[in-house]
Amino acid sequence: MSTVIRPIVEADKSEWRRLWTAYLEFYESRVSEEVYDTTFSRLLSDDHPAQQGFLAVTEGRPVGLVHYIFHPHNWRIENVCYLQDLYADPEERGKGIGRKLIEAVYEAADTSGCPSVYWLTQDFNTEARKLYDRIATLTPFIKYNR
Repeated sequence: MSTVIRPIVEADKSEWRRLWTAYLEFYESRVSEEVYDTTFSRLLSDDHPAQQGFLAVTEGRPVGLVHYIFHPHNWRIENVCYLQDLYADPEERGKGIGRKLIEAVYEAADTSGCPSVYWLTQDFNTEARKLYDRIATLTPFIKYNR
């Protein structure tokens, strides 16, 4: 089975929502209908070129997603890229889908002249961290929220 990584399109809304809902549930989170609709619209809108997303599609069925956002950084001239959400269906894990999605973001960042891609994860996300430890560098930063 071959997995294709491609940009999210309008016809993907229900499968995108299914995948993003599962991602949010993993982190014991929820968003309102307004956030679902607004986020999906932004991912497709030319008015929000810094906010993008890809789907991983296997045999015509979306099985994973990634969202990423380009933004300015005070320590660089170029933008940086925040990989915000990454998810693969549980039955598809271990098949390289997460790696392919991250590599697609790396490629999009390179194409955009963006030298840095970063993301956050929960410390308990041990399976995903095995992949992250192979393809990125763990930093010592600690996140705070208001």
